[in-house]
Amino acid sequence: MKIRLMCCFCTISLLLLLGCAGSHFGVQDKSVTVPDQFIETEAAIASAEKSAGAKYCPDKIAKAKDLAKKGVETYWACRTAEGMAMLADARKLAKEAEGCQPPPSPAAPAPRVAPPAPQPPPPPKVISLNWVYFDTDKADLKPQAIATLDENVRVLKENPNLTIELAGHTDATGSDSYNTMLSQKRVQKVQQYLTSKGIPASRLRTVAFGKAKPVAENKTKEGRAKNRRVEIRVIQ
Repeated sequence: MKIRLMCCFCTISLLLLLGCAGSHFGVQDKSVTVPDQFIETEAAIASAEKSAGAKYCPDKIAKAKDLAKKGVETYWACRTAEGMAMLADARKLAKEAEGCQPPPSPAAPAPRVAPPAPQPPPPPKVISLNWVYFDTDKADLKPQAIATLDENVRVLKENPNLTIELAGHTDATGSDSYNTMLSQKRVQKVQQYLTSKGIPASRLRTVAFGKAKPVAENKTKEGRAKNRRVEIRVIQ
């Protein structure tokens, strides 16, 4: 009878003890008293969940909880050192989660640098060709005229795409018809000389104006000398 009473008393005591025991991380405690590390780990994870870093490292907090639960289970499985190490790692993860910071903002794109403005095209090359002058009522080329034409030949050969106009003129001495014929002879003399120096006739345009377009007064000797000319101009 006494033995029966003692067994009942032991059973009731064990049930009372288990009924008073709590749980940690979803694991039922197997003793009324638990290690301080259980409480410390719960507090560390609770603090991490309330911290500003919680929204930036939720994965660390979840991992800390999982590790703490395994640590408690391992402890109650009588693997004390192993369980305590897991709880320590859980607290460490919780502490790291508290310090989590928002990810850095993406770097602003580098300002777009406009390409340098294209260089303006070089100014067109100015090509100047000299005119030739004649004696009164003559179409012969004077030495000075030949020297001028030789210089023009050099320029034309350096610029093979140029086409030029040869425009013949006279002074006001004589009739219109005569001066038109004389200006034409002067143009032909210049044209013949240029072609003899290798300038193709296709690059030469000819026109005769007679006395219609003076560049100076015909009342003076000097003015008339300026009017007896063949103008040489670039046309393209």
